[in-house]
Amino acid sequence: MSDVYDVHPAVNGREALRYLNGGGRADLILLDVMMPEIDGYEVCRRLKSSESTRTIPVLFLTGLDRPEDEERGLELGAEDFIHKPISPPVVRARVRTHLALSRATRALERRNADLELLVAERTAEISAQARRLVSSKQEVIAAQAATITAFCALAEARDNETGNHIRRTQHYVRILAEALQDHPRFRDQLDDEVIQLLFKSAPLHDVGKVATPDAILLKPGKLTPDEWVLMKQHCEYGRNAILQAESALGGVTDASFLQYAAEIAYGHHERWDGSGYPQGFAGDAIPLSARLMAIADVYDALISRRVYKQPIPHEEAIQMMLVERGRHFDPDIVDALESVAAKFAEIAQNFRDEPEGE
Repeated sequence: MSDVYDVHPAVNGREALRYLNGGGRADLILLDVMMPEIDGYEVCRRLKSSESTRTIPVLFLTGLDRPEDEERGLELGAEDFIHKPISPPVVRARVRTHLALSRATRALERRNADLELLVAERTAEISAQARRLVSSKQEVIAAQAATITAFCALAEARDNETGNHIRRTQHYVRILAEALQDHPRFRDQLDDEVIQLLFKSAPLHDVGKVATPDAILLKPGKLTPDEWVLMKQHCEYGRNAILQAESALGGVTDASFLQYAAEIAYGHHERWDGSGYPQGFAGDAIPLSARLMAIADVYDALISRRVYKQPIPHEEAIQMMLVERGRHFDPDIVDALESVAAKFAEIAQNFRDEPEGE
């Protein structure tokens, strides 16, 4: 493979470790198991135990063919296990695949680091502003608005979904919450103040997508399994960014309003039957705020144009969601959706996206 890649050979595991520990670089390691002094398993263990080398993909090339040999290598952190006699085209293909995945992972880590820095900068700005506020109700509301505005700037930094998607979904959430305000299951959770906080928090549901690579976020076709794993991480990134802001603001103003934002960001892809992500929660274990956002987000996704789909008419979208009663969605919230469907259509019209070219 030296005709395609820069290859640094090592005669044994000790020499390989010496090279890497001495500052040598590697994007991928091909490693035998049966070697003198230090076998490949121990080399892999040391590589995955070191902060400087743990992210380098390790591919075993070995004559060992027992299932337990392969299981041991994968448990130690190796990315692949290729049996001898090897097929050069197969090895090259696997090397390409793991290099591509490694590059995507590093790009995501860099994006996440940039997001954390941006959140820290925004939070510092908000904290400085909040410290100048006195404890009046109006000034607390101003601090909350400043926080939401800062995060919305992050959420709208990506071009895959417009600012109108954010406006539509927050209005859908408020309409649903108001329709459920007198429901026996929800009346203790949905007073006027909570509904207003949900309205303020809803725009932050996808703020974590700032950390998702453009190649995945804007892909017009179906995502691969590896791409889908990266896409789903936006829930965790969004929740973590909001909790970081909540922690920073806790000492200068009431930051409890961010509780709903964190719940929504982390839980709006959970499903009533437990088949969602990131935690696979089911039923009432999913926060009410996230269950409301799930309805709002799916409806808007159905009726909106995306890089990978055409919009679906309002009536068809509503019918598709009613079918998911008790599976994807909380049954009582779906019933509320049916009762306010006309208001959803009105919101969609009032905050519609402008056709391309206008």
